[in-house]
Amino acid sequence: MKHDLSKATFIIPIKIESDDRLRNVITSICFLLDNFDTTVMVKEVDDQSRFVTEALPQILEFCDNIDGLLHSFEHTTSPSFHRQRVLNDMIMEAKTEIVVNYDCDILLPVSSYIGAYNSILENKTDVVYPYGDGQYQYRVHADDELVSDFLSNDFDFSILEKKSTKYDSKYGFCQFFNREIYIEGGLENENFVAYAPEDVERFYRFNTLGYTVGRMNTYVYHLEHERTPNSWFTNPHMNENNIEWEKVQKMDKDTLKKYITSQDYYKQRIDGQE
Repeated sequence: MKHDLSKATFIIPIKIESDDRLRNVITSICFLLDNFDTTVMVKEVDDQSRFVTEALPQILEFCDNIDGLLHSFEHTTSPSFHRQRVLNDMIMEAKTEIVVNYDCDILLPVSSYIGAYNSILENKTDVVYPYGDGQYQYRVHADDELVSDFLSNDFDFSILEKKSTKYDSKYGFCQFFNREIYIEGGLENENFVAYAPEDVERFYRFNTLGYTVGRMNTYVYHLEHERTPNSWFTNPHMNENNIEWEKVQKMDKDTLKKYITSQDYYKQRIDGQE
């Protein structure tokens, strides 16, 4: 039985740079489509689409119905993955009340998705982090056999735990947003490029602006993958990203609101919406 998350859109930006990242994309999307009545929006940015040629055939093989899956492709030869810009594209494109900023490498217990979704629908929160702050991460050292067992055994998380180590969790992975609040609060900060302190900036910003940010004391499962400059401290934009974060964290509510809504990328998107 699928759970009704029809008022949510999972927005998943991808650049498939390794075979384990490909496996993770397939696993997370199969999990979402098989468990939930929802929209899964994937935007791929690369010089060619590995999603269409390699991921989609395996998703079709596993899932009975992929009506909720939307995929778009943007061609680029740039080595840097500007995840924040791609997320903003999808936030503006989404039509549902809730949008979920979703890392293609993560999974949560089904109850975490439902709890975060209902919390926003019932106006209890504006933003939800559906995992705890602390030792609430399972780092899953997956291989093809482990993932196959997980998918074929009704998504039994104890299978993933067999090859996992517990680790700290704080700000990344995924967040459930009231879409209107996401836009009102400044969208994603596009001054960050590739791997960056964007996760902590987002948390700081929506708390500082006075929105109700919730958190659930449950686990998140991160499927480990090869680290490239787009997912590690070797990011060539790291210095500029750190300067941006240093600047933002010194701002109070009013200064931060003026700063984030004065950005050209923000004004262009808001003007385009009107």
